[in-house]
Amino acid sequence: MKFDRIRLSNFKCYGDTDLTLDSGVTVIHGLNGSGKSSLLEACFFALYGATALDRTLDDVVTIGEEDAEVELWFTHRGGEYHVHRRIRATGERARTAKCVLETPEGSVDGAEDVRNHVVGLFRMDAEAFVNCAYVRQGEVNKLINATPGQRQDMIDDLLQLGKLEEYRERASDARLGVKSVLDDRRGSLAELQSQVEEKEEKNLHDLLNDLESKLAEVEGEIERFEGNREEARTTLEEARDVLESYEEKREELDDVEEDIETLQSDITETERERDDLRERIGDLRERVDALESDVDDLLAETDVDAADEDAIEARLAELDAADDEVADDLGDAKTQAQMFGNQADNLGQRANELEERAAEKRQRADELESEAEDADADLADYREKLETLGDRIDAERATFEDASVEFGEAETYLEDCREKRDALVEREQELTAERKSLRDGIEEAERLLDAGKCPECGQPVDGSPHVDGLDEDRDRLAELDDELESVRKDRERVESDVESAERLREAERTVANLRDNRESVEQLVDDKEATVTEKREEAESLREEADDLDSEAEDKCEDAKQLREKAAEREERVEELEAEREAISAKQERLEEIRSVREKRDELEDEIERRRDERTHLAEVNDERRNRLAEKRDRRDDLREAYDEERIEAARDDEERAEGYLEKVEDKLDDLREDRDDLQGRIGGVKSEIEALEELRDRRDDLRERVEALESLRDEAADLEAMYGDLRAELRQRNVESLERMLNEVFDLVYQNDSYSRIALDGEYQLTVYQKDGEPLDPGQLSGGERALFNLSLRCAIYRLLSEGIEGTAPMPPLILDEPTVFLDSGHVSQLVELVESMRELGVEQIIVVSHDEELVGAADDLVRVEKDATTNRSHVERGGTVFEASAGADD
Repeated sequence: MKFDRIRLSNFKCYGDTDLTLDSGVTVIHGLNGSGKSSLLEACFFALYGATALDRTLDDVVTIGEEDAEVELWFTHRGGEYHVHRRIRATGERARTAKCVLETPEGSVDGAEDVRNHVVGLFRMDAEAFVNCAYVRQGEVNKLINATPGQRQDMIDDLLQLGKLEEYRERASDARLGVKSVLDDRRGSLAELQSQVEEKEEKNLHDLLNDLESKLAEVEGEIERFEGNREEARTTLEEARDVLESYEEKREELDDVEEDIETLQSDITETERERDDLRERIGDLRERVDALESDVDDLLAETDVDAADEDAIEARLAELDAADDEVADDLGDAKTQAQMFGNQADNLGQRANELEERAAEKRQRADELESEAEDADADLADYREKLETLGDRIDAERATFEDASVEFGEAETYLEDCREKRDALVEREQELTAERKSLRDGIEEAERLLDAGKCPECGQPVDGSPHVDGLDEDRDRLAELDDELESVRKDRERVESDVESAERLREAERTVANLRDNRESVEQLVDDKEATVTEKREEAESLREEADDLDSEAEDKCEDAKQLREKAAEREERVEELEAEREAISAKQERLEEIRSVREKRDELEDEIERRRDERTHLAEVNDERRNRLAEKRDRRDDLREAYDEERIEAARDDEERAEGYLEKVEDKLDDLREDRDDLQGRIGGVKSEIEALEELRDRRDDLRERVEALESLRDEAADLEAMYGDLRAELRQRNVESLERMLNEVFDLVYQNDSYSRIALDGEYQLTVYQKDGEPLDPGQLSGGERALFNLSLRCAIYRLLSEGIEGTAPMPPLILDEPTVFLDSGHVSQLVELVESMRELGVEQIIVVSHDEELVGAADDLVRVEKDATTNRSHVERGGTVFEASAGADD
């Protein structure tokens, strides 16, 4: 797996940065606080989101910005991936506004889904990532300082052994669960067996046969009595039919007599209504005559000769035409009056607006004059600041007056001094090592001499030619002491020169920043001077415009006055035309009244005709009623002849006897039915018990099979639990052996020292360092630099184990080291360089190292430099001669 490209927008100290990352060793170099670690944090955040942050999303967005974006392109197992996260910080707290992961199979949306997909892709969550591939700043000793239990959990999780323990626990839970269910089923089986035996003792089938025989006898008795009851019901129905037939004739006779009376009454009432209608027709005729007299009177008040509809309609048409003509004139007059009034109002309003605009322009002119005065005051401050910046620049340049280099050459001078210091440090280390080796040899030789033996061959010293060699070694040791002292003095002198050169370089950078600031202030002075002139000119122009607006407002007021006079003339004409329309309307109303009276007269004529028709209809209705009355009288006579009293009496006797028998037989049937229902209930109970017995037997057999299956499942779960435990122990032992071997290989490779022989790692992940003499040491007893280098070796060994795997290679994330030299001295830094080189030789595709140490630069295949502008607080990424600017934000 390899990081290909990272793009940032408003992320911490970066505003807009796009960086490509290649295979091999990439060193991100820069001073402390320049923003190096933020590049790695951005990659970590792109993969795992908020879980990768030490604090909250609010710290991700650059101060003063509303959005931050991070995009990471990476390759995994030959597939290309792209993750894009955007953070929005416009509310009370920042939130993820967009999170998309593009994969070869498609897109994944949402922060949680993307994080879960990345965890599945790498087979490690954020914590596992920092425990394996990402050595974060300040956490170089994390693994070595952890307890064996913590170290075991970390490494087991990385090697996926935690899954086996999880499976073992699941198998244990399953075994206990099966046992609990098995115990419960065994108890249920014993209870079912007891219930079956209890029911078998009742002889349920014999009891059922006896009850069914008794039920047959009772049902025979019920059938006999029900037959007798049906015969009684037939007799009762026949008697009631006779009685109902004669009762119907009696009722019909009553109805016929009632109908005769009703018809006689209706005929009399209808004749009375015909007399009333005749009187109503006479009254209506009198009202018609009165209305015709009213028409003649109204006609005399108009200029129409006749009251016929055509004459009235023609006159109304003439009046409508006249009214329309006057209405048109009236509308024109009203429109003109309103138009002149509106124009006058608009002109008045326009005059007011012009006066207000004139006042606003004068007020704005006063404000501009005040702003110009304030700008004059600012100019004085800016000119004073220019003088101050000039003095500071001169003071910084004065630093070079007694210096051995000219202004502008400090950077080159600093590099020369550092090269000299590094050469002296390397020489000092060589002399120290040679001196230690020589001194150890002299001490061993002196010990042998004291014992009377030759220091070279171990033979008796008498007459040995090798004794003179010890004096030469002593002379050489004295020479080394003198040279080492001289080299140390030269190194201290050069280190002092490095410090002076660093101060001179800082002075050059300060002068450059001050010059930039001075140019900015000079630009501000020019802008302010132009602003003062522009504001005063604009104020004068506004005052002139205000005078013009006041003059225009006076003209508008005069025009408005003339328009109001014209509007008054048009309103007088409106009053005259409205009077003419009222006169026309009065004439129209008189004609409409004549038309209304004529319509009422016509309505009365129609009513007279309707009354006459109604009277004729009533005469026809009475004729029909008289015919029906004759028919009803004939039917009444027939019904009186058909009524037979003796037959009715016999039918009543039959009805009484049948009702008595039915009443008695029902009581007997009720008793028999109760006996039958009781027997049926008892039979049903016995059958239910038989069915329950069969069901209990089936449940017992099923449960017995279930208990046997559970016993087998319990044994299988126990075997599975033991298998997972044994497999985890076996794999852990294999991992421990491989990790111990790789740890010793890496440590031997980078730590070439005669002090330590090997490192041991037991099955509980307890670490022990053995000295050459076999004395064991806890890693915590090592020096700070040795402990840091030891921990880095352990991290690299774990990385190798995961990468190579137990059964084959596996794709791994880049190996990331963030400020790994924090706890290392200069001697150990060179060993760290060898560690990085060794990991590259072992085939790690991509190694990213963040450091402010110059020595690591030499190990880089690709170098990225990060600097921060002290004035803007913005970081810059320089790579291959290209500079990408980033906005202000947090430090590393």
